[in-house]
Amino acid sequence: MSLLDRVRDLLRRVPETELTPDTPGLSVVAEAFDAAEADSAVLARSHLWDQGKPAVLRHHLTLPADGIDEAARILAQDGWKLRTVSGSGEVRTVHALRVQHLDALHCAQERARMAGLAQRLGGDSLGWDALQPVEART
Repeated sequence: MSLLDRVRDLLRRVPETELTPDTPGLSVVAEAFDAAEADSAVLARSHLWDQGKPAVLRHHLTLPADGIDEAARILAQDGWKLRTVSGSGEVRTVHALRVQHLDALHCAQERARMAGLAQRLGGDSLGWDALQPVEART
């Protein structure tokens, strides 16, 4: 293959769109809401997860309303976005979201981190799920 052919191939390639928590067509490909189940088991049993592609890791938390700003500030330091899903008054359900490649070790580390953060702020970590675009599963 000549240099010109290589350059032409590079120019023809359609760049892969960057995955964000707002990417259309995201589907849950793995979920872990049982604290007794290992994250490695969750990923191993998922026939939808494409381990070669990035995913949106989404942690489900309940936090007191007055702790949400602090949680968002702490999580933003490592690229997490915190979004309020529901709730009014004292307790809110929130999602902590970040795009990353999934593996059991990092899922377990982040699960422990979210549980610690939620507990410190007077809330609870309910579990996590991972989302990927539908076309990533083909």
